[in-house]
Amino acid sequence: MSEAAPLIAFIGTTPNIGTTVAAFAAAYRIAEQSKLPVAYLCLHLKSSKLHRYLGLDEPEQTLDKLQPELRAFSLTSRKLQQSMYKVQKLPQLSILFGNLNRDQAEFYLPQHIEHLLSVARQTFSVIIVDAGAYWDNAATICAMRQASTKIIATTSALSHFQEDGKRWLIDIAPLYQVAPHEYECLTITYPWKNGGFQMKQVYKEMNLSPIGQFQLTESMYYQLDRGQYEQWLQKDKLGKLAMNGSANKIMQRYRLDKQPGVIRNQPWYRRLIMHRNGARSS
Repeated sequence: MSEAAPLIAFIGTTPNIGTTVAAFAAAYRIAEQSKLPVAYLCLHLKSSKLHRYLGLDEPEQTLDKLQPELRAFSLTSRKLQQSMYKVQKLPQLSILFGNLNRDQAEFYLPQHIEHLLSVARQTFSVIIVDAGAYWDNAATICAMRQASTKIIATTSALSHFQEDGKRWLIDIAPLYQVAPHEYECLTITYPWKNGGFQMKQVYKEMNLSPIGQFQLTESMYYQLDRGQYEQWLQKDKLGKLAMNGSANKIMQRYRLDKQPGVIRNQPWYRRLIMHRNGARSS
């Protein structure tokens, strides 16, 4: 794999707004449509929850299990692959779950995370990183500095996109040589009406370009509670569309071609074939 394999990093302005489910949906869509080996790295050092969303109470493969290799800078592609969970119905997507040993969170150094990201970029074609919603750790800082695409997730709540967003983008990120204009904005919307501002106002206030929108639904929450998030992405009417637009933008940016079978299933392709068949028969 190329050293320059794209690294797409997600960070949230605010905790618990849906950044993880959006980032995972993006990874799922890219792996589903490109058929390329995609890595999803959860770099949460204290609040990793994706394993529960996928129905795994005690996953064997987690970030903290790799600490000996990271500290010795001896992680190999083979060891990384062995330490990742293969998504059952999408085996080209591999997951490294986050740190579950909270007492060890402060022991990750920037060079440890740099080593992990370097090996991942040599091993996979695309890397999606979920960096959580906090800048006060080596994992988030390294991921954001190295990412070729930086996505900040927020909502239409003023305290999220204005207060929290300003804290990260304007006050904190530049301290680590990450300029505010390097981000793109992903807006997350909820299934209930909660006031807030229009999306175009959010983008204007944050002075960022949009990369898409992620719609949370009641059916998604139902599936998350039961550890069936993958089933929601596969079978739910809205779940099958989740992060499709954002994933398409990322794939076009890095020239990741869709597989023929995926293209044939696209509504626009089916309409094109019907039009062509109609023209031939007339």
